[in-house]
Amino acid sequence: MNRILIFTALIFFFSGKVLAQHASRGQKLFGECAACHSEQKGVQSIGPDLHGVIGRKAGSLEDFRYSPAMKRSGLTWTPEAIEAYIADPQKVVPQNRMPYAGMADARDRADLVAYLKEAFK
Repeated sequence: MNRILIFTALIFFFSGKVLAQHASRGQKLFGECAACHSEQKGVQSIGPDLHGVIGRKAGSLEDFRYSPAMKRSGLTWTPEAIEAYIADPQKVVPQNRMPYAGMADARDRADLVAYLKEAFK
């Protein structure tokens, strides 16, 4: 019984460290996004700020001019929606204005989403 408890505790301990490593890698990947998106709330650039993006309704920041396609998309930016969108923005929201071909590597996408979750808790 004690071995099971110790094993379980170790899994939780190391899974937190792994998540932190993924978020750290995701922060580096965010450099691609930072060319157009800010991490600071209310600071708009070519694209809307991504501060607190997880859980936000797509096209909802009042001080950014979204495409009609994004406004009517009905998306909420869940981790899964973000991952699908950055894989192929035009597939998820056809006729959106984001000039990005997509992030092909699934691990990169997962790490970037991990960073967005950790950075804006």
